[in-house]
Amino acid sequence: MLLGALLLVATAAAAGPAPRDHLVFGFLPIVSPERLVRRFAPLVEYLSQRLGAEVRMETAPDFSEFLRRTHEAKRYDLLFTAPHFYYLAQRRAGYRALVRVDLPGMQAVIVVPKASPVRTVADLRGRRLATVDPLALATALVRARLRREGLDPDRDLSLVATPSHNASLLSAYQGRTDAASLMLPLYRRAAPEVLAGTRIVATTETGHHMPVSVAPWLDDALVARIRAVLLGMAGDATGRAILARLDWPGFTPAGPHDYDDLDWAVPRLEAP
Repeated sequence: MLLGALLLVATAAAAGPAPRDHLVFGFLPIVSPERLVRRFAPLVEYLSQRLGAEVRMETAPDFSEFLRRTHEAKRYDLLFTAPHFYYLAQRRAGYRALVRVDLPGMQAVIVVPKASPVRTVADLRGRRLATVDPLALATALVRARLRREGLDPDRDLSLVATPSHNASLLSAYQGRTDAASLMLPLYRRAAPEVLAGTRIVATTETGHHMPVSVAPWLDDALVARIRAVLLGMAGDATGRAILARLDWPGFTPAGPHDYDDLDWAVPRLEAP
């Protein structure tokens, strides 16, 4: 019955995608596709089972293409994306945040090899700092941290973009760059030998945690069911097991405009 409702939803909304009998859940490519599937496929399967409808997990080859697929291709019915990407999706495409991960805000770190002479952010002047995608929240937070220390991110040091958080970390650990930046939770999940061989030089401001949002063409009744399933995960054994694997306590309600204070991060996303 819900599959029929999904078809009705897709055909009823002129601004939506072509009619289809499943939901597409878009995940920002914060790690490799293989690691993304290992980490989030159980969550997607849980949502499918609880909704009684197929939910398909999709991503994109890079952040720029993920933005294009979100705003122009109307490819995703649900989004799990970076807070500043959600802000832009809400502005450009009408996505609505339903819930967010029930953890303190996201924070990036700058790390160096254990024996590095770099002790402060100021010591990065003239050095090479590995980052993740230039559009990533971690990069935006780190750029802001550098500016607060009086460093011009585009002149006073070299930012070296890498494909992922793990690649950024390994770049410094293996000596290809002088330092690396990435999100703190991902750094904490690094291999023990990498953690033992590196140290944190600086942390950034804390940003919002990642939301789950829905496209404007989804029916309100379906949206309410999605919200209820996600908020109820901590209340049953299967949901708790999935959350434990994600190292999350659960989800908490979020509103469409809870991320409006991220306008400072958007100009780089909208740059040609």
